[in-house]
Amino acid sequence: MRYNLVRKMDISNGPGVRVSVFMQGCTFHCKNCFNPETWDFKGGKEFTDDTIKGVLELCDKDYIKGLSILGGEPMHPTNIDGTTKLAKAFKEKYPKKDIWVWSGFNFEKDLKDKEVLKYIDVLVDGQYVDELHDPTLKWRGSSNQRVIDIKESLKNNKTVLLVK
Repeated sequence: MRYNLVRKMDISNGPGVRVSVFMQGCTFHCKNCFNPETWDFKGGKEFTDDTIKGVLELCDKDYIKGLSILGGEPMHPTNIDGTTKLAKAFKEKYPKKDIWVWSGFNFEKDLKDKEVLKYIDVLVDGQYVDELHDPTLKWRGSSNQRVIDIKESLKNNKTVLLVK
């Protein structure tokens, strides 16, 4: 597994100041994707235990509200194990900070039974659709995408949106 970039102070991918990890590799290739350099599974850098350690160190500041994991596609079968390992390590070290993940996969159809959801607080699901682009939407680029409260969704056994 590979990653493209770690951003140590991100204010655009989730609430507050965050650390963001952009995973490498995506098969969706959405039209006008904001991150096409992350599509190639062979690009970027190797994702290792040292990468996770470095991310956790960056998160060890009081002003860091949480971790954001984007792509590429963090939930692709090639990437999901590394995403899970990172999310689990983060939650074990920082149980009061949140994790946001962006994925083109659908929560109910593709992700509901995945271990990684035990560690995620918010999932923005659905592929970006250029024809549905709306710059007024919070935390997503197109109107088909949803901002899902994962903890409440799993607790209530139904999809609970954080943002309508």
